Amino acid sequence: MNDNSVKFVEIGAGSERRAIAIRTRGGATPGLFWLSGYNSDMRGTKAEALARWAEESARACVRFDYSGHGESGGSFTDGTIGRWLAESLAVFDACCRGPQILVGSSMGGWLALLVARALRRRPQPPAATVAGMVLVAPAVDFTEELMWKRFSPEIKAELADKGFWARPSAYSPEPYVVTRRLIEEGRDHLLLGGMIETGCPVRILQGVEDPDVPWRHAVELVSRLASDDVVLTLVKDGDHRLSRPEDIERLIAAVAEF
Repeated sequence: MNDNSVKFVEIGAGSERRAIAIRTRGGATPGLFWLSGYNSDMRGTKAEALARWAEESARACVRFDYSGHGESGGSFTDGTIGRWLAESLAVFDACCRGPQILVGSSMGGWLALLVARALRRRPQPPAATVAGMVLVAPAVDFTEELMWKRFSPEIKAELADKGFWARPSAYSPEPYVVTRRLIEEGRDHLLLGGMIETGCPVRILQGVEDPDVPWRHAVELVSRLASDDVVLTLVKDGDHRLSRPEDIERLIAAVAEF
């Protein structure tokens, strides 16, 4: 399948059915599996740069949009960590074969860890396996640690009363809606309360000037990773997106290690 063409994987049944948009190219392994951030999509700067590098290096590459994001169907406000995890696993199963590198940005970093855990728990070996991870500003447990615990009593009351809160965005003129369901369902997927087994090497890129995911959050994640082969790179002047040319170079260099 050509990387410039969009195809769809159908997920769910009945009223829960949604079409997940994917772009993928064949190539050598380990392939690259891109997981976007919250309210982001597969046409972002980092995802596009990764796809170009994969093409130049003749490596397989898969990227997709969660439901309610980008070119996929479904509503953003219906999204939960569990829903987006199910979609990630469905795309991984449908499109990947052999060893893969999970490349996750922000929320995608959390989902990458959850995908690896789900695959490790399967009774039968999957057709594709996780050979490594590259995580950019990984927002692990963000619904609890970076949202709920930071929310004022007024925001918590609004979530309880209305079921949602329109959060101003630093990346868009329009606010995005945070739902009570996102917060409550996220508690079923928290990882930082114990050790995290990945079964593979992990590379983490984190901006020290990140206003959304503090660098100390990445340090806490490192302390929870059971693998010894973990490298955390702190970018002193880096922001949350880490999408500047020099940041993209760091991302590609980390991926090229595998």
